[in-house]
Amino acid sequence: MAWLNWSRDSDRFSDLSSVQHELSRLFAGLDPWGLAPGATYKTSVYPPLNLYREGDHYIVRAEIPGVDPKSIDLEVTGDTLTLRGERLMPEVPEGASYHRRERDFGQFRRSMTLPDRVDSSGVVANFHDGVLEIRLPQAEEVKARRITVQAS
Repeated sequence: MAWLNWSRDSDRFSDLSSVQHELSRLFAGLDPWGLAPGATYKTSVYPPLNLYREGDHYIVRAEIPGVDPKSIDLEVTGDTLTLRGERLMPEVPEGASYHRRERDFGQFRRSMTLPDRVDSSGVVANFHDGVLEIRLPQAEEVKARRITVQAS
């Protein structure tokens, strides 16, 4: 017995096509995530950052364009770095309307565990061209030390 008889069931495919058409009409104007055009949503972790080691410092570089450096708050507790801030919504001329809005605005918070403990008193942060660079010196107790072996 055939699972599908093409000659008799051809109307079923047109019915399926009709359902697909009606669903497309129903959801017209919605993006794949189901949000109305211009709605904002988080597409990834923000802010994006890189962490690497340079000598006895860890360097964190975070991309935060459009953020006022005065609104950035950094906190180091043990081996955890927390970055907080706010990106304000850009002003739009009166009467203007968005056709697409992908840039996030509002408050953000990002915490990350560092590979080792750091000396929080020596942390230095600089902001230039939308990139925040944070230099975190390793704590003395985690730095490698050379031990001299004594002959007895």
